[in-house]
Amino acid sequence: MQELTPREIVKELDKYIIGQQNAKKSVAIALRNRWRRQQVSDELREEIMPNNIILIGPTGVGKTEIARRLARLSNAPFIKVEASKFTEVGYVGRDVESMIRDLVDLAVSMVRNERTLAVQPQAKLQAEERLLDLLLPRIRMKKESIENLEMNAEADKKRERSREKLRQKLVEGKLENRAVELDIPADSFPLMQIISPIGIEEMGLNIQELFGPMLPKKTKKRKMTIAEARKYLIQEESQKLIDMEDVISEAIKRVENSGIVFLDEIDKIAGESSKTGPDVSREGVQRDLLPVVEGSNVVTKYGMIRTDHVLFIASGAFHISKPSDLIPELQGRFPIRVELDSLSTDDFVRILTEPENALEKQYRALLATEGVNLTFTKEAIFEIARIANEVNNRSENIGARRLHTIMSTLLEEILFDVPDIKYQDVTVTEKMVQERLANIVQDEDLSRYIL
Repeated sequence: MQELTPREIVKELDKYIIGQQNAKKSVAIALRNRWRRQQVSDELREEIMPNNIILIGPTGVGKTEIARRLARLSNAPFIKVEASKFTEVGYVGRDVESMIRDLVDLAVSMVRNERTLAVQPQAKLQAEERLLDLLLPRIRMKKESIENLEMNAEADKKRERSREKLRQKLVEGKLENRAVELDIPADSFPLMQIISPIGIEEMGLNIQELFGPMLPKKTKKRKMTIAEARKYLIQEESQKLIDMEDVISEAIKRVENSGIVFLDEIDKIAGESSKTGPDVSREGVQRDLLPVVEGSNVVTKYGMIRTDHVLFIASGAFHISKPSDLIPELQGRFPIRVELDSLSTDDFVRILTEPENALEKQYRALLATEGVNLTFTKEAIFEIARIANEVNNRSENIGARRLHTIMSTLLEEILFDVPDIKYQDVTVTEKMVQERLANIVQDEDLSRYIL
């Protein structure tokens, strides 16, 4: 889906995110530029660097949601990481290069799944042949003589007829519950942790992989139905048909040319480091992050990865620190800055009703499973939005997340009573919203703890 135009990308994002047009435009252009770069001649392609973006705005206005939706739109390796989980090299925690290793793992899995789908028809046929071998084992032929050759030929024909009858039953699904015995690999070796200069990372290496053919593969027999065995055999045959070297090569190519890293909560590593306490490595994390964002070679279990053309999108609330508190070199690596707007009452009304995953639709679907028809009046929706905005202005502004707390408090009794008390139609009115929430909103201590 990388061929989507910027306008089409924004249209897709509009289905789930209200407002924030500037942010949507910036990520849409960045995404389209990935595709445009691939069309440029080889000499110039290497020179075109991605314009990294930094999204600035209070919590709950849609920064992370933009990332989530972007991941689905871009048919490219995409990973979302929290900047706050990284530490400077030398401290306990994850080093910044681990996000590139995670991105490569994700890309390998993505390409492998694509290839598995492509070989599925052939894998199904091969799995079917193996199932027939299990149902009708091959018989040992007698020693060759003129008499025996005739007997063997007759036995072959008979066996082939039986095999075809079994195949017909197998295709028609008449043997699904019949039990067969399969040899499956025994997981006798645990994964090892590798302690290396690149940090303590679970590289996913298995002793069996390290020593390969030197160690005999252990198997165990397991009984299962034809239906279960088919799934297992299709998976096994698919793996045989896939060239893993080709998969890894394609995954590395995708990461280097169209990989996207969404770096959330970058404001948590901004600001000067205090001499004591947990903030000791803030600036160190920025300095470790700098070469990865600038473009460097990162060691992974699949080989060396160049990060020159990986797109980085950072986001942060910056309510305590400012983007200018980041070290100058890192600021320079995020040339595009987009400020997201705080949400108003009108935005909350739209968030409650318009998106495809709107909260109103979610609660209606949940209660419909119990046979309850839940509806909200327009006035009720506006009152919920007004209360959300009021509580955000009076206490901590947590954006659209405030709607979740208000809706769960509002519908708490109904959600609790429904299985035992039979409701058929429940209409949430403005009066009902005021009765359930007015006292909580008026009492500042209550609103602080409940909403």
